[in-house]
Parts: sequence; C-alpha cells; structure tokens
Amino acid sequence: MRRIGAAVAALALAGTALGASASTVGAAPAAATRATVCPTGWGSGVKGGVTAGGVPLADIRTGRHDCFDRMVFDVPGGGAVGYYVSYVDRLHQAGSGNYIPVGGGAVLEVRVAAPSYDPESGAQVYPGRVARPLPGVDISGYRTFRDTRFAGSFEGETQIGLGVRARLPFRVLQLSDRLVVDVAHSWTSSR
Repeated sequence: MRRIGAAVAALALAGTALGASASTVGAAPAAATRATVCPTGWGSGVKGGVTAGGVPLADIRTGRHDCFDRMVFDVPGGGAVGYYVSYVDRLHQAGSGNYIPVGGGAVLEVRVAAPSYDPESGAQVYPGRVARPLPGVDISGYRTFRDTRFAGSFEGETQIGLGVRARLPFRVLQLSDRLVVDVAHSWTSSR
C-alpha cells in the first residue's frame, strides 16, 4: 500500500511539473511572435545600377532600424540614381588613388552617380571634405555602422567609405531622387 501511495504521489508531482512546463511552453510562442523577423538573402557581393547622372548630391543621412542601419543619399531631381556598392579591403580615392582610412571591421565603398558639386557652375553643393566624417551624420549608438568618410567626387560620382562592424549582408534600393543602402545587423533572420 505504501508503494502505491508513493507511486501516486510521484505521479501527482510529475503532473504538476508537466503542467508547469506546459504553461512555460505555452508562454514561449507568445514571446516568439513579438520577436522581429529580419530579411535575409541580401548577400555581401557587389551591387550596381546604371542610370544617367549629372544632378548633384544634396544630402546624406542615416537611420537605425530593428534589422539594419540605413544610409540615404538625397539627389532631388535625379530620378533613379546610379550606384556601385562593394566591400573593399581599403578605401582609395577615385582619381588620385590616395588611401583614406575608415574605421570598423569592414569597409563598404559606395559610389553614387551624383557629384557633390553643381556640374554647370562647379559650386560645391554637398559640404563633404575628403577623408573627413560625413557632415551632419552622427552614427554613435548604431549597431552596424562604425565610421563614415567622404572620399570626394570624381567624373560625376561621389564616393563614400562606410565602416561597418563586420562584413554583413547589405541591399541597395534605387528610388526616385534618392539611393538607400541598408546594412543588416547580422546574417541571421531575427534580431
């Protein structure tokens, strides 16, 4: 009789434990539905798009998102802006070949088919200075971006060095009057 009582008590304890774990298991899916699912499959290879350039670059700005950090190149009146974006070992200024140091674990070179000057008058439109951080861009507190460097304009293109935490996937969106470069926080699909 004692053995049966002990067995019943053990089953009751096991049932309580199962009930507790079931309530914990039941809570996990609710928490998982609140997690942000991030896009994957962007890759880290060279990306480029060709269009006619000639309209000057007005501004460069950045933003933070749940899954990525974003850099936006504003080219009012430029339509779909041409670009070439690639990871490089070191940033070298187009034309001169001068090395421009960029902080971070990896360097993303961004070339935008929009000069930093007015092609007709030669007057500077975007106030960037070669080898200096981008004016008005503060990336402190960003998860992926580590440094920005203006590399100048040469033959109608503006060149930027973007220092990132590591070689991470990125995408480029070619929109009317602006170009968007998103660099993911990680290679996985959730943050």
